Amino acid sequence: MSFRYVTKLPTPEEIRKEFPMPEFAIAVKKKRDAQIKEVLTGKSSKFLVIIGPCSADNEEAVCDYVNRLAKVNEKVKDKLILIPRIYTNKPRTTGEGYKGIVSQPDPEKKPDFTTGLIAMRKMHIRAIEESGLTAADEMLYPDNWGYVEDILSYVAIGARSVEDQHHRMTVSGFDVPAGMKNPTSGTLSVMLNSIYAAQHPHSFIYRGMEVATDGNLLAHAVLRGSVNKHGRSLPNYHYEDLNTLYTLYQDYDLANPACVIDANHNNSDKQFEQQIRIVKEVMHSRKLNRDIHSMVKGVMIESYIEEGSQKIGEGIYGKSITDPCLGWEASERLIYDIAEYE
Repeated sequence: MSFRYVTKLPTPEEIRKEFPMPEFAIAVKKKRDAQIKEVLTGKSSKFLVIIGPCSADNEEAVCDYVNRLAKVNEKVKDKLILIPRIYTNKPRTTGEGYKGIVSQPDPEKKPDFTTGLIAMRKMHIRAIEESGLTAADEMLYPDNWGYVEDILSYVAIGARSVEDQHHRMTVSGFDVPAGMKNPTSGTLSVMLNSIYAAQHPHSFIYRGMEVATDGNLLAHAVLRGSVNKHGRSLPNYHYEDLNTLYTLYQDYDLANPACVIDANHNNSDKQFEQQIRIVKEVMHSRKLNRDIHSMVKGVMIESYIEEGSQKIGEGIYGKSITDPCLGWEASERLIYDIAEYE
């Protein structure tokens, strides 16, 4: 056989029992979930800022970053809701490279999934306990949802996953918002079909069980740019792009039409410093058009303590080992600038 069964992993139930959410953290999540839901349903005028490292590779640095974010959140909480990115799985275009803390709790060592699942959960819980902020993560592997279902307040579905049936159906069982990114091709109808699927009930096989879901009415669009057939990045955050998405939304029977703009990836051509300009253009577009203002509910920003990126093994504290990120000082200024627009 091509498969080699290495070891049996602990189930989500076993991991949750061994590392439970503290009562304080459960209450924090309940309150945060309600606040974020009100933004996406239009009951709140606050703006979401989903911000943090490209990949959460180091617990100390990530929690340091989130604690800094919590202090800023106190100053802008009347206008913004800051959601730290604690992304513990990293999609790879070619399948090569660091795949996140779940795969490699130590980026310089071989994969260790049992240790990685524990490290993921411990880091998320510590971040909540220390900062009072619940986080976003990317659902790269649908079967892993159970390990974090009681922790996360926001889930992203990546450009390479959004067309996958299993991802769409799993999202339909979430009780938290799920941002469905446009595919790398940029085809908006694929993204909208994915949102439609996620918002409706399904029956399917999940982790060896027959399951039924009710649909997730908080599934929504995330524009992250695209790649053309020549490998060139094409942005889709401009005023005209937002107008187009608003028009397309009217053609679909979707609840809570909403959009979050990913300021990095193909929108910035991975030029991390361009995120500042992109976010400000999006905020300006919201000011110009009432429909865009009502639809665009937030932005995603890749940010860490030190700007740029490093190779695995360089050992620079708080610097990305995957995609380059904004540094802390620039990120803090940008958050205050966003609040000024609101």
